[in-house]
Amino acid sequence: MSGGSVEVSVVLPAYNEEATIENTVETTLDTLESFLPSDSFEVIVAEDGCDDRTPEIADRMAEQDDRVRHFHSDERLGRGGALNHAFDAADGETLVYFDTDLATDMGHLEELVESVRSGEYDFATGSRWMPENVAERPAKRDVASRGFNGLTRLFLRSDLRDHQCGFKAFDRRALFDVLSDVEDKHWFWDTEVLVRAQRKGYRIKEFSVDWTPKGDTKVDLVRDVFGMGSQIGRCWWEFSVEPRITRRVSMAVGVLLTVIAVALMGQYLPMESVLKQMSEANPALVGAAALIYVLSWPLRGVRYKDILEELGFTETTQFLTGAIFISQTGNLVFPARAGDAVRAYVVKARRGIPYPSGFASLAIERVFDLLTITVMAGTVLLGLTVTGQAADIVQAITGAEQREAARTAVFVAAGVGGAAIAAVAVIIASARSDRNLVREVVTKVSSDSYADYIAGLIERFTGDVQTVASDRAAFLRVGASSLAIWTLDVLTAILVLVAFPNVSLDPVTLVAVGFFAVSVGNLAKVLPLSPGGVGLYEAAFTVFVAGLTPISWPVALGAAILDHAVKNIVTLVGGVGSMFSLNVSLTQAVEEGSEMSVESEPASLDD
Repeated sequence: MSGGSVEVSVVLPAYNEEATIENTVETTLDTLESFLPSDSFEVIVAEDGCDDRTPEIADRMAEQDDRVRHFHSDERLGRGGALNHAFDAADGETLVYFDTDLATDMGHLEELVESVRSGEYDFATGSRWMPENVAERPAKRDVASRGFNGLTRLFLRSDLRDHQCGFKAFDRRALFDVLSDVEDKHWFWDTEVLVRAQRKGYRIKEFSVDWTPKGDTKVDLVRDVFGMGSQIGRCWWEFSVEPRITRRVSMAVGVLLTVIAVALMGQYLPMESVLKQMSEANPALVGAAALIYVLSWPLRGVRYKDILEELGFTETTQFLTGAIFISQTGNLVFPARAGDAVRAYVVKARRGIPYPSGFASLAIERVFDLLTITVMAGTVLLGLTVTGQAADIVQAITGAEQREAARTAVFVAAGVGGAAIAAVAVIIASARSDRNLVREVVTKVSSDSYADYIAGLIERFTGDVQTVASDRAAFLRVGASSLAIWTLDVLTAILVLVAFPNVSLDPVTLVAVGFFAVSVGNLAKVLPLSPGGVGLYEAAFTVFVAGLTPISWPVALGAAILDHAVKNIVTLVGGVGSMFSLNVSLTQAVEEGSEMSVESEPASLDD
């Protein structure tokens, strides 16, 4: 059919509908023809990666009637994804879709279409929850639907009663204006479209329809409801929280949290004892710890040099080490990881490296940090389990009478360690493979929007690794330097810990606890709640050391404070020196770097 005469395009999202699709298409054509000229509409079967006879049937019907079109997808796009694909190719100015099971009485189709086609409304949707006509639904679907719609009205401030009824019409211009912001590609698509349309001020008609459930729902009431609940949370954050998180607010909250943490620390912890323990620490060992930490910085420059070379840029190790010093100093001074954007600014302003490459290199570095920490922690867990040290540590904490609990804890620890290493192996294998291993694994478990979102995050993670993994030598160099950097970080903490009096742990336990405490402490700093992660690192480090060893809380906290202080002082000294050397204003770097950061990059794990 020529697209010029088409006014109304009806899309039927279809997934394995071989038993019903032919009747649905015929019923749709007959109903449309009852109130529209026969050449003014089209019916598009948006077939979403079916593995039954639906594609064959749709092809045959398209050949028999030029008002029918078939759009095929080799892979699952999700309901929202299939609708986006079909609407983009549709010819009509009034776009319509409804579920292929025809659960909604087709007698309402004329009202649905004409509400938008007449220009009176921009969006129209059927509703099963209008006061005058509440649909009868199976109990499990009734509770889930009422709960979901109630949460949507509460958190997303929607005025509609039924967001998920599969019976909707849209003005083409209005829909595509809204779709530019819609992120979901599956079941939540309907809700997000309607909520965003309300926020943009479009006219929406919600009217009562007669609805009868047909067959089993394709919605998984555990998997998809959980996924849709998370999408409500995502939209609530975007609408209600994100607009209020300005740089000034972030800084104020970060400083306030730091002050509160220090105040609570002084109120509820034995700070006098902590300070006494710190004053008795061996200064020679603390100084040695600082020197070891200093040695890690040129390695950071070497690693960053290798990463940039894979992106096509060659710079000196000295300059790149200075750029890292400045960016990490920014993270110490400014909250919300504002310093992360500084490095991109420095390499752009001083060496002309484009901002996208600067942010990409930072992301790759962060990914290797996370992979390294995971492998180190997992290896320590497995090593302790194999040698029997894990059982000894757990039993020493819980007591001899808790032998069975210790054995269970060891098995759990071994499982966690093995799973961590296996996950890293899969990510690296996926990065070095032409196959999309991550999505293959995830889609075997679930194909809903939440799983798709998680798969997307992991794909971005593996994509960053793949940038370096394509060159085996570069991958090994970056991996080795990452391992060396974090080993020196751990050794710094261990030396600070043994500098305290009355700390006597066997070497295996000391190394194991050091790796765990530093790993957990740095992961805690991922939360951008305070400048430099002050308070977060100390809390995590202290809990781990005091919880897994006989070391007292005052000593563990004192070691955490001193360890973090040593690392922060080295960072500040190096950062200030680098700013003078490279003639960089930290405030200007933060402001200009943040403006160019169009996407959130992985949080820094450094000091």
